[in-house]
This record gives sequence, structure tokens and C-alpha cells, in this order.
Amino acid sequence: MTVVLAGVGADSTNLGTVAPLYDDGRFEYVPIPEKTRATDETETLGSWPLRASEGTAADLTTRIEPQPVRGEADAVTGAAIDSWPLHRDPDFEALTYGEHRTSGYVSRLSALDPGDIVGFYAGLRRPGGDRAHRYLIGYMTVADVTVIDPAMPAAERARLLAANPENAHAKRSRDGDLYLDKPVVIVDGCEPGGLFDRHPIRLSDYYVKDGNQRAQYYLREEIESVLAIEAGGRNMMYKPAYRCGLSGSAFREIVGLPSDRDGPELRSIESTH
Repeated sequence: MTVVLAGVGADSTNLGTVAPLYDDGRFEYVPIPEKTRATDETETLGSWPLRASEGTAADLTTRIEPQPVRGEADAVTGAAIDSWPLHRDPDFEALTYGEHRTSGYVSRLSALDPGDIVGFYAGLRRPGGDRAHRYLIGYMTVADVTVIDPAMPAAERARLLAANPENAHAKRSRDGDLYLDKPVVIVDGCEPGGLFDRHPIRLSDYYVKDGNQRAQYYLREEIESVLAIEAGGRNMMYKPAYRCGLSGSAFREIVGLPSDRDGPELRSIESTH
């Protein structure tokens, strides 16, 4: 039994900004812009409502770079931003999450069992220009895990994708072919799980370390200890996948239910650790 923390959500690399965190603990979750218009996803930047203020996700930016490799295609600007589809991953309503990143993501997610946890963290910034940080914004309990490989027979790929119609990777597949022809792991979730109502948990500090010339984001030492981080390193700059040495039940005990968070900190785990 274990927990994996996954970095998600739009940020400065694809949206040109990070979502806001308000003084009352509310925050915005904005999925990344889809890398292609060829998707069955109906939500766009212009239709995605902000939870704590008027407007939509499109109001947060004037330029997006949704392409698979930045700089290899024109950025999307102007009115085209409103109609650009989202890569809704995770989908906190359908409780589904998919991933094709090979930097620890596919391997660690593939090893999850029913009852384990996938926790999701994203970049958020308080109004007024304070530095952005990485925050735990929600989680879901694992019900099932499916790995879809491009080497599978086409009929088998199509069957597995059809069995996960709400997943963003299934929505952008075409005729059973996976986008970018990469293996995908799909986590089917169940309750307890969801996006926090408010009070995300800050995971990062920002400082210069070990003679580096510039500051970077690092996992907070107290978070590393409380969540028993076993793999993923301390550098959070590129959103690593963290494996934690906690059971799903212990994680839920120290984080709380998504709809019942009453503060920005983790609960004590003296009785569970």
C-alpha cells in the first residue's frame, strides 16, 4: 500500500501563469491546455469557470504554448485562446487520471493497487505578487489501474481506451492510437477523493542549495518527513512523481477529506507513523 504524488495543472510553461490562491484559502484548479485540438474534450479555456471569482480560465492569460515541444509551433493568442481545449487530467468529477511521462510517473503509477492514493499538486500564487509555490490540491483513492502500450494489438488498445471514456488520454486518442505513441497508465479512482474545497497544503520551499547559482523549488523538509517520501528527490522544479511510504488510510488521516479541510497544514500523524 502506498501513495504517489503527481504534479498537475497549468503553469507558466503552458499557460504563461499559475493559478491564484486567495487569502480565504480558496484557489483555482486549471488543467493544462491540450497539446492538440484533436480531442473529444468539450471543456475549453473559455468555458472553464473560475471557482472563487468571476470569469474563466481564459481570463488568466493572453498567450499559451500547448505544443508538445515548446517553440516548435506558434503560440495561441487572442480569441483563439477561448476555444482551445483543456487536457482535463486529472478529472476530479469523474475521478480519472492518466499519464505518459516516463520520468518516474508511468512506473510508479503502474505499481499502485486498489486502496492506494494518488495525490495531486500544482503551482499556485497568492494575489499581490508573492512567489508561487507547489501545493497539494486534492487526491483520489485508487480503484483500478490500466496500462495501455502502443505495442498492444490495435483492438486491445481500442477496447481499453473505450473502457475509460472520461480520461483525457482516451479523449485525444484516435482510432485506438495513443497520442505521441507513448505508453499510458490510466488510474480509475473512487471516493474518498476529489479537489480540495480550500486550504491546499504547501509542499515547496524556494532557495539556493548546494552551490547552485540560482534558487529552485525544493520539497519542504517537514513534508518529506511527514509523508515519508521514498522516491522522487527533493527538487520540485520539474514536478517529479513522489512515492510515499504511507498507506492510503494513513494519508487520508493526516490530509483530511477533500470537502472537510479546515486549515492549510497537515494533521498530526503521531498515531499513524
